[in-house]
Amino acid sequence: MTNDSAAKLFMTNLKIAYDPIYAHPLPEGHRFPMLKYELIPGQLLHEGLIEAGNLFSPGLLDEQVILWTHNETYWERLRDLTLPPREQRRTGFPLSASLIEREIRIAKGTIDGCHYAREFGIAFSIAGGTHHAGTNWGEGFCLLNDQAIAANYLLNNKLASSVLIIDLDVHQGNGTAQIFAGDPNVFTFSMHGANNFPFRKEQSDLDIALPDGVTDEEYLHLLKQTLPDLISRQKPDFIFYLAGVDVLSSDKLGKMALTIEGCKERDRFVFEQCITNKIPVQVSMGGGYSPDIKDIVNAHCNTYRLAGEMYF
Repeated sequence: MTNDSAAKLFMTNLKIAYDPIYAHPLPEGHRFPMLKYELIPGQLLHEGLIEAGNLFSPGLLDEQVILWTHNETYWERLRDLTLPPREQRRTGFPLSASLIEREIRIAKGTIDGCHYAREFGIAFSIAGGTHHAGTNWGEGFCLLNDQAIAANYLLNNKLASSVLIIDLDVHQGNGTAQIFAGDPNVFTFSMHGANNFPFRKEQSDLDIALPDGVTDEEYLHLLKQTLPDLISRQKPDFIFYLAGVDVLSSDKLGKMALTIEGCKERDRFVFEQCITNKIPVQVSMGGGYSPDIKDIVNAHCNTYRLAGEMYF
């Protein structure tokens, strides 16, 4: 295949969930870098890596799909904007109708991405990775757990029978772990900072808790030692990948020491495993809190650049 035909295939087949609502307005000085949800697609378009047709705007989601994952009372309090103030503070965001619509559209984008991944091998969401939301709680900038909702959607519609969630955000996927505790059809794997948020961890099917200051070499050695065997044992027919870039040494919340190249090699290895084993993968972006937003955007864009090199 020529470079031109590969590029054409990439432009046709890579599907990325994105809507302007993802960049939700926040109070002045808020520490969450919401601007990245505008800058990532902007950078990919600027580079010519994607065209506008690669981006799709997700619709809304049937409440029943949400209730396959989240407690009805919790969901109704979100929907009706009656979540108690203490629980609102736990999420880190001021509650509003537009925020809830944002969360629903993020989850729908992840579900739509599953269909595209089954067709083309891989699909992305510019946002998502809201892994701190549990069955009946939200916290840490997460209100609805998009990949958990999508995993249950696949299982309930018999589009998958064995799901692996690879969570490589610097923070443990505590909500995802709690949602799928004891579920034999979903295996949760979280590789995260031991001394980082959330300070009350849940138990994933496999947790690798890393010390502060872990380097590229240490991190990649553990990942490469773990993931191929895990896939071989679990034999998933669908993978969700949470590709947080808060593992970077520049991240103000991460406490790790990965370089931009180490983070990129992490993504490459995950994609290699998916390709080798012919398993479709949906990718949500997760966290990133470097003071210079260019570091966040570049690291996230590397994940898309790799998909272009490896899949198309």
